Amino acid sequence: MRGLMMDYELTLLPIFDRAGRYFPDVELVSRWPDKSIQRSTYGEFHKRVQKLANALVRLGLKPGDRVATLGWNHSRHLEAYFAIPLAGGVLHTLNPRLSGQDLAYIMNHAEDRLLLVDDVLLPVYERFHKDVNLRAVVVWTHGHAAPDFAIDYEQMIEPEMNTFAFPNIEEGQAAGLCYTSGTTGKPKGVVYSHRALVLHSMVSALPDALGLSCGDAMLPVVPMFHVNAWGLPFTATMVGTKQVFPGPHLDAKSLLELFQKEKVTLTAGVPTVWLGILDELDRNPGVWDTSSIKAMIVGGAAAPRSMIEGFDKRHGLRVIHAWGMTETTPLGTVARLKPHLEKATEEERLRMRAAQGLPVPFVETRVVGENGAVAPDGKSMGELQVRGPWVAKSYFQNPAEADKFTMDGWFRTGDIVTVDGEGYVRITDRSKDLIKSGGEWISSVDLENALMGHPSVKEAAVVAVAHPRWGERPVAAVVLKDGSKATPHELTEYLTPLFARYWLPDSYVYMDAIPRNATGKFLKSALRDQLKDHRWEESPVPGR
Repeated sequence: MRGLMMDYELTLLPIFDRAGRYFPDVELVSRWPDKSIQRSTYGEFHKRVQKLANALVRLGLKPGDRVATLGWNHSRHLEAYFAIPLAGGVLHTLNPRLSGQDLAYIMNHAEDRLLLVDDVLLPVYERFHKDVNLRAVVVWTHGHAAPDFAIDYEQMIEPEMNTFAFPNIEEGQAAGLCYTSGTTGKPKGVVYSHRALVLHSMVSALPDALGLSCGDAMLPVVPMFHVNAWGLPFTATMVGTKQVFPGPHLDAKSLLELFQKEKVTLTAGVPTVWLGILDELDRNPGVWDTSSIKAMIVGGAAAPRSMIEGFDKRHGLRVIHAWGMTETTPLGTVARLKPHLEKATEEERLRMRAAQGLPVPFVETRVVGENGAVAPDGKSMGELQVRGPWVAKSYFQNPAEADKFTMDGWFRTGDIVTVDGEGYVRITDRSKDLIKSGGEWISSVDLENALMGHPSVKEAAVVAVAHPRWGERPVAAVVLKDGSKATPHELTEYLTPLFARYWLPDSYVYMDAIPRNATGKFLKSALRDQLKDHRWEESPVPGR
């Protein structure tokens, strides 16, 4: 017997229409490159998206055509988020921090037909424009004329009708395309369906997930070119949340200005952003009003426990740890505590909040050991594998990467994890970053987070370096805070109570900055290359 419910396609159209119908006066706030503020509403957005859709069709957009965007976070980028897929195209966000070579490869692999680009990012486009073949380039201008080879965005949409005859779209149809950052080979494309984005948005809004409502003001620090800003623009539009877009100004003071002025209640970004904000708050206590903020979502890399504790104890700000990947749209787990865990000791609560958290509804997880068997006890270390309605089942036009997907339908994340008795996932490392010394595993992530708890340490990254006796040994790259000192002996003394002796780094290298990839994560492959000829002796501290 079958249920008697309507057949209703899960597409972005009802999300889009709901915002325009029920929240027409809710604000969309954008900070432009010159730091001026532009305010619009969902009512205006609803009309402009349809004008853009008409313009895209006039430019020759066909069903399934990929339309690339190269832009910062602003309301016009949000218009593209909806106009492109609702007109039958596929939104393809590009990361301007990638090399010109990688961007050309990604655009050609995706077979992009059109490009929407911020005028301030035209120098990025100029690095690879000769290597791509586009039908048209449209520029989001900010007070300057578009170059001769391009079309001005506002001039393009201005004469168009503000109503659009949306085509019939099936929920399985492609809506978006993002590429991985390519740290382990060529970037790989992940194609998001309308259904995946809708279900992801619905679960993201849940109180035990990211927790968004029409009473919130959300500022995504995570760029709209990084896994669709973690899906937050779609989720916020669905529930009618005020959206505050920071543009290219992602420094601590600029963000704190917006938090204060726009009464932001929820924000999200990678740990390096929050470390900078924590430093600004610590150095200037009482200057910034952050009382409106209910939650700061951190993801993209493991958040140091010391950072979570610092925001909590010194500033009364709640950091919520989350985990996901490009391949998971990206939300996979969120570290919100079960009610009975709120009654645990402060030490235990901090430990749980620093984990990656519980899988959100519809994301299933399992841990697979070195022998290929599923870990039976929920405690053993192994690779995290996931499946769910917004988890990729293959990469776009890339059969060579088929081994990332198991025969029984799971995605191999490459993250090495443990899962405790409550079900909380804790990442111990990426599989390629684990250190095996004398036959024993060492977690670089745990060492890094501990080192960043030292009062003199600003950043730390730990990598494996070949050792003549032990196979591999951990070496810690350390960036000290301005005016601070910490000798290798002092750092070792700090770590000694926290870890087994064989875990402790054999050597410390002091750096001005740790290499990062295009999404702001530590680029350990580059660090390993720098240290491959490392001499096994205590490295001198600068200035000694």
